[in-house]
Amino acid sequence: MELLSPRVNSARLPAFMGRTIVASHLRRTQSNELALVAFGQFQGTSVIVEACDGGQVEVRLNPNSELTATFVEIIGQVVGESAIKFMFGINLDSDKELDMKLVNDVVELTFDPRFKKMFPQ
Repeated sequence: MELLSPRVNSARLPAFMGRTIVASHLRRTQSNELALVAFGQFQGTSVIVEACDGGQVEVRLNPNSELTATFVEIIGQVVGESAIKFMFGINLDSDKELDMKLVNDVVELTFDPRFKKMFPQ
């Protein structure tokens, strides 16, 4: 049983093929576009999101996926270089903008060798 679910951006996704990860802070825009932050275009049972580093990620949804808040986190399994199979979503209600550069900086710090004991991969 896998116990670690690291937070990743789109650039780090390919290194976690087959593993469970946390895709942090997706944002729903008025045009229903997802951004990792942003809700993007729906393609049947998947949605294209923009990661906190600006990259595009496909989230393959299941019939019970309910992502209704402005900001969400997605926990899922990496199934492709830029694709995640949705397992669970957390709606993060907020009426303020989220600094995606800051979110990406935090994600990148978790991979910094100086913090290896705090954030094992």
